[in-house]
Amino acid sequence: MKVRSITACLAAVITTVALADSSAPSITLDPAAEHAAHQQITAYTLEAPIRFLASDALEGRGPATRGDTLARLYLAAELQSMGYQPAGTNGSYEQPFDVVGITSQAPQTWSFTGKRGEVSLKWYDDYIAASGVQTETATVRDAELVFVGYGIEAPEYKWDDFKGTDVKGKVLVMLNNDPDWDPKLFAGNARLYYGRWSYKYESAARHGAAGVIIVHTTPSAGYPWQVVQTSWSGEQFELPDAGEPRVQVKGWATEEAVRRLVKAGGKDLDKLVAAARSRNFRPVPLGVRTSIELRNKISRVKTANVAGLLPGSDPKLKDQVVLYSAHHDHLGIGEPDERGDRIYNGAEDNAAGCAQVLAIARAFAALPQRPRRSILVVFVAAEEQGLLGSKYYAEHPTVAAGNIAANINYDGGNNRGRTRDLTAVGYGKSSLDGIAEALAQKQGRKLVPDQFPDRGYYYRSDQFSFAKIGVPALYFDNGTDYIGKPEGWGAKYKAEWEEKHYHQPSDEIDDTWVFDGMIEDAQIGFYAGYLVAQADALPTWTPGDEFEAARKRALEQLSQR
Repeated sequence: MKVRSITACLAAVITTVALADSSAPSITLDPAAEHAAHQQITAYTLEAPIRFLASDALEGRGPATRGDTLARLYLAAELQSMGYQPAGTNGSYEQPFDVVGITSQAPQTWSFTGKRGEVSLKWYDDYIAASGVQTETATVRDAELVFVGYGIEAPEYKWDDFKGTDVKGKVLVMLNNDPDWDPKLFAGNARLYYGRWSYKYESAARHGAAGVIIVHTTPSAGYPWQVVQTSWSGEQFELPDAGEPRVQVKGWATEEAVRRLVKAGGKDLDKLVAAARSRNFRPVPLGVRTSIELRNKISRVKTANVAGLLPGSDPKLKDQVVLYSAHHDHLGIGEPDERGDRIYNGAEDNAAGCAQVLAIARAFAALPQRPRRSILVVFVAAEEQGLLGSKYYAEHPTVAAGNIAANINYDGGNNRGRTRDLTAVGYGKSSLDGIAEALAQKQGRKLVPDQFPDRGYYYRSDQFSFAKIGVPALYFDNGTDYIGKPEGWGAKYKAEWEEKHYHQPSDEIDDTWVFDGMIEDAQIGFYAGYLVAQADALPTWTPGDEFEAARKRALEQLSQR
């Protein structure tokens, strides 16, 4: 059976049968595609890029650093060697853009005064604060603290934590995550964008608040306090201020520290949290006031996305692309760990993702005949700073959003062995699920929805930027059912890795890494993109999905050209 007719059949199955009630259709792949995948996606083609990108020589690939420049040069050279055309700006492989670096010096103690006394929070141990403004100082003067629950306004859920309360100039204390106790509210325990720290700061800024303190707990954040410490200290990067609302100070504090704060105003944190679990909640002034000044060192520097294009073979479809993405940055050089290591190598996060996309790119380049649609490979910058590179690309796409058939994003990689399952973060959002299910079945595996929905992974990696302009996306995460390991081993390993190595200098490649599982995950990504590139029709969002309207706008804009 020809690939074109197979994918048409797949599309028909996907659009007419509810995914939850259907078994994945069987699929036959072009032998040439299978040969390319097996020849080009190997342990050798995966391990070598990871060892280079995660080496100490690249110093953690912090944005606009020497290591960042070397990583971009390496990725561009690899794409050029495969025959990919420059797809950046001005005929180059890079899409450069400005970022503003902010290094904030916060006070060693942040003091608060309430009717029941004073409280001092210790920098790093109790609180972390970063500047919300791109100026030499960020200042909050004698501001009242107000507890605003989750800080969410969501008309579609009839939820408003502000209720018209004037919080201008206040410091807002917010819970992390979003309401998660009712499957009819905010998708239950699946975290939405409303639960992300970026939404919290944006929400406060829209209301004119002076600052924010997000209450950190490991369950509500999805990672331990040490991740906040390492991710939010040192130089922080943003896209240049475009006049959007901003808070002066973006803060985090431990649950224990916040408990002391509210007690100083005569309040009880547990009672406040309980009150926030209701649509009837209204903001609560805490009877506590504070001042803080951050002194900022400001720099305006450049980083870049790296992009290469393999033109398609179909005269009508080659203007459309299948976009593969992985972020090439990590945290650079930061606070030393207990070994004195200051280089945040980012081997799994995300040298592994870059290696998988490079291997996939090699497989496409090795095909005897190019796929019908073009293949666009984009290694985005500054993901760890808030998806800055993919956000910039989405705002300045080199291919119109309506012509991007799909995004397949890699953020991390399985280095522990083969699994019986494969996680599809964002499962149920688009017709791409049917293709992924069929391919997993072909490998003898089971495609499963996000196994940690409370972490909000769909909104934490670069596919989110592309989804916001309407592009259906696949984002594969590691399975947890490891072959040869006892039941529960995979989930336990993931939890231990996040606790000890996520955003830490110890995220390094070593001789314990095995690549069998990563090979299979990358091969599925290659096959999925190949099928999308060959199909007559574009993938679609599930009717009613939050990003469906953006897709319709993008396609409408194309039709008006």
